[in-house]
Amino acid sequence: MNAPEHILLVEDDSSLRRVTEYQLSEAGYQVFSVDTGEAALDALGQDRFDLVLTDVRMPGISGVELLEKVVHDHPGLLVIVMTAYGTVEQAVAAMRAGAHDYLTKPFSRDGLLLAVRRAFDYRSLRRENLRLREELLRRSGDEIVGQSEAVRHLREVIGRVAGTNSSVLLLGESGTGKELVARALHRGSTRHGKPFVTVNCAAIPESLLESELFGHVRGAFTGAHQDREGKFVQADSGTLFLDEVGELPLALQPKLLRALQEMEIEPVGGKARQVDVRVVAATNRDLAAMAREGTFREDLYYRLAVIPVEVPPLRERREDILLLARHFLQRQGDERLLAPEAAEALQGYPWPGNVRELQNCIERMCVLAAGKRFELNDLPEAVRGDSGGAASAVLRLPADGYSLEELEKEAVLQALERCGGNQSQAARFLRVPRHTLIYRMEKYGLKAGPAEE
Repeated sequence: MNAPEHILLVEDDSSLRRVTEYQLSEAGYQVFSVDTGEAALDALGQDRFDLVLTDVRMPGISGVELLEKVVHDHPGLLVIVMTAYGTVEQAVAAMRAGAHDYLTKPFSRDGLLLAVRRAFDYRSLRRENLRLREELLRRSGDEIVGQSEAVRHLREVIGRVAGTNSSVLLLGESGTGKELVARALHRGSTRHGKPFVTVNCAAIPESLLESELFGHVRGAFTGAHQDREGKFVQADSGTLFLDEVGELPLALQPKLLRALQEMEIEPVGGKARQVDVRVVAATNRDLAAMAREGTFREDLYYRLAVIPVEVPPLRERREDILLLARHFLQRQGDERLLAPEAAEALQGYPWPGNVRELQNCIERMCVLAAGKRFELNDLPEAVRGDSGGAASAVLRLPADGYSLEELEKEAVLQALERCGGNQSQAARFLRVPRHTLIYRMEKYGLKAGPAEE
């Protein structure tokens, strides 16, 4: 059985307040009544309400001022204002300020209940629309949420590039949403009804990657008991997304280059065949620098980077943080609101793990937070700044000092701990290439973190 809707009633006329509270309670609603705007703000800070029903003229904070605070601090919470007969201009002002509806005093019991019921029907319709939109977003892969200039520019680039067959190289840190951009490119292309196939080049052992990409024939090597189509064939007529392409082994790069140049692949132990694939690649590494250093083929780099697209980190689009937080809360089906202090902390944190880290933070709060809204203490320690924030020193030095090797080992350990075991994020935090971090981990016998997502 669903819990009754919770209504906050704000009315300074004690007799009208008692009658209205009785009528709403008799209709099955849970009502909490106060006589001032100040008391209403206190109540909103302590409890979760589904609707605010407030008088316009009150001593202290007026109903319109209360409405403006609700719209700012509790977006999505519906407000109905009550105004005296002959003061329609106040009702118009309230509607312009964000009120859902208004009641003119004196109003009947039926008029009151009809207005409240209409408000909740509207809320249900809005939720259903949000649910359907989320479902459409999940199906299309287009979940690039944000209103910042960086996101608007990214959407413009996607719109211009999607309709071409040119190779695209997505550049950006881990967790910025490069796969979402790749899916948006596919969805906006003439190939949108064809397969979208993903390969994570960092997650597949080098010995298996050639077979994964190009396939093999039965008997080509030990364990090849039957023919297998590679990802290029699976993506034929569609889009192939090569994630973490910077981790592609140097020995395999000529074969990928040939596939891109000739649109021809050769399964292990088999014969060459033609394919029609649009390739979108992504990396969090500096492929241009790797090409200069000889750790990545220069000709392959230029073939992949026909159209390079930068995907911005979350710290460069801070105005999107709360939009993303609400987006992830909706996906979790959690209607609780963020306390102002929690919202401020989310916006102030540098998010080294970008959108993926924010998503994980919101999911964790939804599971662990027990209150009626999300407070500052519900955030992870690093986000709320208890450890001194991003600008604090990473090392805890003992009074008697460290050897240089101990110092280096501790830096690697703390970077891995701070980044949840993600090697790419830890390497970026330490400002070293990923292969340097892996070398140091092996040198000091440190356990590898989870595979890059």
